Amino acid sequence: MKNLLIAASIVGFTSISMIACQKDDDTGNGNARLQVLLTDAPANYDAVNVDIQSVMINVSNDTAATDGWKELPLISPGVYNLLDFQNGIDTVLADAMIPAGKIGQIRLVLGENNTVVIDGTPFILKTPSGQQSGLKLKVNQDIDAGIVYRMYIDFDANRSVVSAGNSGQYILKPVIRAFMDAVGGSVKGWVLPGAAAAQVWAIKNTDTLLALPDAATGYYFFGGLDQGTWQLEFDATNEIYQDTSFTVDVNSGSITEVDTVNLHQP
Repeated sequence: MKNLLIAASIVGFTSISMIACQKDDDTGNGNARLQVLLTDAPANYDAVNVDIQSVMINVSNDTAATDGWKELPLISPGVYNLLDFQNGIDTVLADAMIPAGKIGQIRLVLGENNTVVIDGTPFILKTPSGQQSGLKLKVNQDIDAGIVYRMYIDFDANRSVVSAGNSGQYILKPVIRAFMDAVGGSVKGWVLPGAAAAQVWAIKNTDTLLALPDAATGYYFFGGLDQGTWQLEFDATNEIYQDTSFTVDVNSGSITEVDTVNLHQP
C-alpha cells in the first residue's frame, strides 16, 4: 500500500504529489468541472480593489440571456486587489460542477467597496449604474462532460480606472476579457468483481492519485490529469484476487475510456 497522504478532492492543480480519493461527484456522468480564476495586467497604481460578490454563467442557448443563468458559489466573496494577480499570478474565485453543453456568457457582479490607491491615498471607484446588474462577458465555449476547465477573468486594471476630470474622482469602467482552456484529460473505466474491493491508482512521475471504485458498478474516474502516459495500478484489498497494472495515454481535453478490468483469483 502506498504510504502517502490522502486529499479528498479531484486532481488538484499543483505540482506537488498527492492522492485524490474517489469523488462523490458525477464528473464523468454528464457534468464538467469549472474553475473561475481572476488575473490582471500590470497597472500604475498602488492598488485597485474590486469588490466581487457573485459570478454567474449562462448555460443556455438563449441569445437574450434572460434565462439559463447559474450562480457559482464563490470561495471567498469580497475585495480583491487586482494588482496582486499580475504576471501570471491568479486566484480561484469559484470551483463548481456544471452541466455539459455550452457556456454563452459569464456575469461578474460587483459590490460597492471598490477603490483605487494612488500615491498612498485611496479613492472611491464609482461604478456606472448600467453595470449594477453585473458585467457580462461573451464566452461561447462548448463544455464536454468529464473534463476539467479553467475560465480566466482577465482584468486590465490600468484601462479600467478612469479619471473624472480634475475632481479627484475615479470611475470603474472594467476592461475585461474571459477565456477558457481545458485542464489536462480524464480517465474512466470499470474494475470487477466488486468482491475484490479494488483500489485504482494513477501514477505519473511524482503524482500519485487514488480512486475508490463504486461498490456496485466498479466505476472509477480521474479528472484533470496532465497529458502524457500514466501507470494505472489495480490493487485488490481482498487478497484472494490478483493485482494488475498497465499504462494509458492521456490527452488534454479528452476522456480516455479504459476497457473493463477483471481481477482474477490465482
